[in-house]
Amino acid sequence: MNDDQFKFSASVILLPFAFVLTLWLAFYIDIKFNLDAADWGIYPRTLEGLRGVVLSPFIHGNLEHLYNNTIPLLVLMAALRYFYREQSWAVIGYGILISGLITWIIGRSSFHIGASGLIYVLTAFIFFKGIRTKHYRLVALSLAVVMVYGSTIWYVFPGIEKEISWEGHLAGLVTGFAFAMLFKTPDYHRPIKYDWERPDFNPAGDKFLERFDENGNFVNLPPPEPEPESDEFAASPAVKITYFFVPKEERDEKP
Repeated sequence: MNDDQFKFSASVILLPFAFVLTLWLAFYIDIKFNLDAADWGIYPRTLEGLRGVVLSPFIHGNLEHLYNNTIPLLVLMAALRYFYREQSWAVIGYGILISGLITWIIGRSSFHIGASGLIYVLTAFIFFKGIRTKHYRLVALSLAVVMVYGSTIWYVFPGIEKEISWEGHLAGLVTGFAFAMLFKTPDYHRPIKYDWERPDFNPAGDKFLERFDENGNFVNLPPPEPEPESDEFAASPAVKITYFFVPKEERDEKP
């Protein structure tokens, strides 16, 4: 697969902005109508807490919490949509559900809210999938993700900050890694084959192309043409030869 796989479209910009706009709208409604939406987050191992599996990414405790999640979502979703167009919806949709369900299973007995779990899904998927494909652009993207968001790995361990849901982060990291292993992508690292490299390519019977194999190596040298026989007389200009005959008697009479 060549670089034509990566094509820009309006969805690369619209998808992340639409998702982030939904988060800000949900936060505004929560503040405006004093809904106390945090109670709709994931509360582990309770039937009522299961609703948070779907709703928790759209719920944030304060403006700082929402702002800290906004920029990573814009960047990572745009990268996901551009480089992994066919897998983007599955990564986002299933990422929310599966990471939320894992958080519901392993989490502490408190409400878990915020889109940070999804951020870890996107980060892990983009990093590990890029390394697996071995395509130079995707590997570069993986390295860029590590440089910018690599420090967030510490927040998947307990005890860093009590207010942070490390369980949600860990669930997102595991989910993103699993997606990178399971989701199929085109064979990006397959070497490019030009038309003239195909063994059957020679539509016009070109004698010159017949001298190359499928790898572009020069082979099948033509047999040497026989050299013309050397003929000194044939190569030289015409020579006129005149013969004189003297009878024997005349030769004997000469003194």
